[in-house]
Amino acid sequence: MSERQVSKQKRGKRWYTLIAPEQFDRQELGETMADEPEKVDGRTIEVTLGDLTGDQGANNTKLTFKVNDVASDSAYTEFVKHELARDYLRSLVRRGASKISASITVLTKDDYRVQIQPVAFTTKKADRSQEQAIRRVMIDFVEDAAEDRTFEELVDSAVVGGNLSSAIYGEAKTIYPLRRVEVQKFTLEARPEEVAAEEEAAVDVDEEDVAVDDA
Repeated sequence: MSERQVSKQKRGKRWYTLIAPEQFDRQELGETMADEPEKVDGRTIEVTLGDLTGDQGANNTKLTFKVNDVASDSAYTEFVKHELARDYLRSLVRRGASKISASITVLTKDDYRVQIQPVAFTTKKADRSQEQAIRRVMIDFVEDAAEDRTFEELVDSAVVGGNLSSAIYGEAKTIYPLRRVEVQKFTLEARPEEVAAEEEAAVDVDEEDVAVDDA
């Protein structure tokens, strides 16, 4: 243990082990130090999918987890974001080809709101109508995937297993030849209770507008 670590511990701080969600087999993600458990809540840690799976080919996939519960010396996390490394995305771009992306916000079957950003890379330059058609495929497949899946299932499909990008590729390549389709970013925007609170607030605002109109 370094002198710095010893010094911090002498000031009453302790180490907390960051634990991945059950979906990621409760693996240890790392450690963080704090003098009170409340100060650990809300902290984030970034790892690669390769760190969790042992697959070196997945090191371009960055995952962010956020602490949402602390018990004893363990800090339990939830998955909040996935993002592909910028260097990896740049390596997929080719001169004279098209890069087609979309940003789609959806609700899962269990009412989590997420934003998913797929991206497709063509073999050559596609025209505008072809790009629009491919983007439409992206939107339709993401919306259908969210409607049919829970948050955890959607993470498995879009982030861990790559099923969503494979499905988009299979359909979109019939419009124009593609080299690759990826989900470049997946972000948790709101949990079910937050979505419900927003909807309730929106209803309250609408009722106020009606009351003003009636007056």
